Amino acid sequence: MLREIKGNAKYCLLYEPMFLLAYNLFITYASVYMLKMGLSKTQIGLIVSINLVLQIVTSLISGYYTDRWGRKRALLVFDVLGWSMATLIWAISQNFWFFLLAACFNSFGKAAGTPWNCLLVEGTEPHVRPKVYTILQLIGMFGGLLAPLGGLLVDLWGLTTAGRIMYMFAFLSMTIMFILRNWKLHETETGIRKQKESLSMTLGSSIRGYWSTLRTMMVNPLLLIVCGIYILFQFQLNMRNTYLSVYMVDALQFGDSLISLFPAFSSSAALLLMIFVIPRFKQQLGDRYMMVGFGLSVVSYLLLIFSPPQNLGMTIASTILYAAGTIISTPYLEASLANNIEDDKRASIISILAVFMLLFIAPSGIIGGYTYEMDSRIPFILMSAAFLINIVLMLAYRKMKLAQKKDAASDKKLHPNAQF
Repeated sequence: MLREIKGNAKYCLLYEPMFLLAYNLFITYASVYMLKMGLSKTQIGLIVSINLVLQIVTSLISGYYTDRWGRKRALLVFDVLGWSMATLIWAISQNFWFFLLAACFNSFGKAAGTPWNCLLVEGTEPHVRPKVYTILQLIGMFGGLLAPLGGLLVDLWGLTTAGRIMYMFAFLSMTIMFILRNWKLHETETGIRKQKESLSMTLGSSIRGYWSTLRTMMVNPLLLIVCGIYILFQFQLNMRNTYLSVYMVDALQFGDSLISLFPAFSSSAALLLMIFVIPRFKQQLGDRYMMVGFGLSVVSYLLLIFSPPQNLGMTIASTILYAAGTIISTPYLEASLANNIEDDKRASIISILAVFMLLFIAPSGIIGGYTYEMDSRIPFILMSAAFLINIVLMLAYRKMKLAQKKDAASDKKLHPNAQF
């Protein structure tokens, strides 16, 4: 699998553990850390929503600067602003205003997604892309296996001190990683061409040019459906990352240090699937695998919703099912999105997708906060609904794709010498 991955994609994956290991260490405790610092659940939801609104702005400019600066430079700048600065502020946070400032810097982390995806995909053959995203998932799993180290730190020094240590470690690890990765990356052919084309283009004209790109997207129904699925997936993921740990401590009544074990269960299950099951998958059945993965995620949330307090068995089962659903569906979802976008329009389409995604999920923090105050299970009901809608959208996607293949085959029979 690794032998087929070359160039920028290879180096993006090679250095990614330095980011994901640090990220997985602190993300489990991010919301609980804010609670310990005196923030209310509604304030946490407000910070998440403000962060998402700011991500709309940074996403709008990301396409322009990715083309203007080049993929390599844009990735370094946005990563340092979005992650190095944010983790440093989190490490020294004292109150609501520190977390708000960190959220402002962290919004640039979303902008980094545009050049990152360009570097990961441009120059990589379409049939290799699912393997790239699968390896990316694998790296994330190893990060999850180290999450119990966070629990050990919490046991030794308490949540506040341990949280500061984890954020400071993330600052150092991520910053070093950004510098080393940038040294190895090279600008893509598409990136060099777009740099030349954008020399006379201003930020304003670039944003106005998004309307042309948007019209291109609107006449591509397959791309629109995949974008819809991707947006709903990110909606539930954002809500999950914000409220899962809070739910485990608050509603399920697990201890602070115990919740760090669940990412390890998740990673172990996903790793076993990666070794024994995923290699047997057939690429042409990727659409079916996505639906299976979404279905497993729905069952996972149902177990969480109906789990009584301190029921370790149901919570572990829920964690494992969600991990299985994610490792099965995510690589094919990411590859489907990448394969439906042309390289020349990739930066602008990713920017537009990010804006629409953020417009849709920006209220998720506040909605999650208010609904959690009403009933802690409601956010997880909403997450389940997102996956159910995705299954319906996948059925429509498969039907449309099969219809297009039949039309193309019919045209080829009628015009055997034509180019398709």
